[in-house]
Amino acid sequence: MTTKVILPDLLILTAQAKKVAEGLYDVAKDKLLHMVSAEGRVVNALVDDHQTAAHGFAWVATYVESLRQMQRWAEALTASQQFGEVEQLIHQIAFGEYLCQLSGGIPMNQGEMLRLQDIGLTQDDLAPLRDSAPALLAELGNTQAARIQLVALMQEREADTILGASGLDEELEMIREQFRRYAIEKIEPVAHEWHLKDELIPMAVIDELAEMGVFGLTIPEEYGGFGLSKASMCVVSEELSRGYIGVGSLATRTEIAAELILAGGTEEQKQKWLPALASAEKLPTAVFTEPSTGSDLGALRTRAVPNGTDWTVTGNKTWITHASRTHVMTLLARTDPDTTDYKGLSMFLAEKAPGTDEVPFPNEGLTGGEIEVLGYRGMKEYEMAFDNFPINGENLLGGETGKGFKQLMETFESARIQTAARAVGVAQSALDLGYRYAMDRKQFGKPLIDFPRVANKLAMMAVELVVARQLTYFSAFEKDQGRRCDIEAGMAKLLGARTAWAAADNALQIHGGNGFALEYKISRILCDARILNIFEGAGEIQAQVIARRLLG
Repeated sequence: MTTKVILPDLLILTAQAKKVAEGLYDVAKDKLLHMVSAEGRVVNALVDDHQTAAHGFAWVATYVESLRQMQRWAEALTASQQFGEVEQLIHQIAFGEYLCQLSGGIPMNQGEMLRLQDIGLTQDDLAPLRDSAPALLAELGNTQAARIQLVALMQEREADTILGASGLDEELEMIREQFRRYAIEKIEPVAHEWHLKDELIPMAVIDELAEMGVFGLTIPEEYGGFGLSKASMCVVSEELSRGYIGVGSLATRTEIAAELILAGGTEEQKQKWLPALASAEKLPTAVFTEPSTGSDLGALRTRAVPNGTDWTVTGNKTWITHASRTHVMTLLARTDPDTTDYKGLSMFLAEKAPGTDEVPFPNEGLTGGEIEVLGYRGMKEYEMAFDNFPINGENLLGGETGKGFKQLMETFESARIQTAARAVGVAQSALDLGYRYAMDRKQFGKPLIDFPRVANKLAMMAVELVVARQLTYFSAFEKDQGRRCDIEAGMAKLLGARTAWAAADNALQIHGGNGFALEYKISRILCDARILNIFEGAGEIQAQVIARRLLG
């Protein structure tokens, strides 16, 4: 196959373009700082007044970091002699597309297009994008010929686990293969039925995942886990979510609970809870959100009142995943009634009895019911009401009150990295289904994949999937190195969620009318993908956090 669509000196061109994009980021930051600052300091009220510009800047930063990580990926593959034709095409198309979007408009959401003039940039500021390497990549990087060639290679390599080298080491790729096989054999044949019947994932699956070490993957060995990297968690979450997002999400609650205990728990709490979480002897659920607060966790009203050395909790919680059949709740409640912000919140490891379909919450002082949802069904969502629900005093996390919000913040990096990995898995599932249907379905005497607009959709799914994957892995690597990575994790989650939704939407479009039928799996993938831009911090919240952190 000819490679003439691949630009000569590709890595030199993309390195030059990356530098231009980084310079554009600096200009955008200066322009935004001018908008939102007074007397040399960033003013939150001004950030809110210029929300579109601030959130747009977060997207610009995400794009620049994406290009940076794609360049790192490409150079590393070149050094290991893995930068083949597939990888070159993906790299070139990604740069071509993202440079065009930086110049013409970044889709923050459906109907929300960020133009750099919204941040105050002028045509003169954008002039470097029209010069030399960026201009060449914008013009010739993402062409019809490049996309068609990538899809042709996709057909040649359809037996590969993923399209293009991941850049991960051999151990992580072995983990990927293990969980891919499990998903193919045990999850994909039955997941759609679970979804259609709105059934809980069977306990037998949880037991199998426990035997495979999923729940103790990143818990230190001294506490009964495997002590593996966050990068390994990404691979596991990605491949299990590729099978079914509900299965890929089972370990998220354990990840949150374990992070809370590791970062803020006493040694006694670590010894008691971490081995039980690692083995899945105890299943946790995160109980944070309230009906009237949403993402504003500092405004929580659920209160915990001392009762001797113990506590009783009263209040309402909602959107609690996997609440019924779990054994322990990481419960955020207000212990200082004189506060109205995050300072009066405390975290508890509240024990409860697992429920059944007939009696979801058997404990006295605890009631609740299921929230019926479009997708993400395998663990179910619940609303819960606490009425003097008892909590043992020894289960106050860290043995101190008023630390709950800070303790929770320390979990957000890992939670968002894992959510980004789940998004990558869902996007990959959409690509799998879209590709297979395009190969098998014939119209007007030829397979759908032979039509350029179908091929275009598949090509862009594959490209953005790689970009989101590399950004996710980068955030995990940063976490593994002990570096603060809330910005990187937020970017990965922001881009991953958009990528998953776009992939699901386009794969359904490839299915045509059949995609709208419940019997086809892509209908489930669309429903599952939609939640990714909402939970673990909605896209708007992610953009706000990213922008505010970058502005200083």
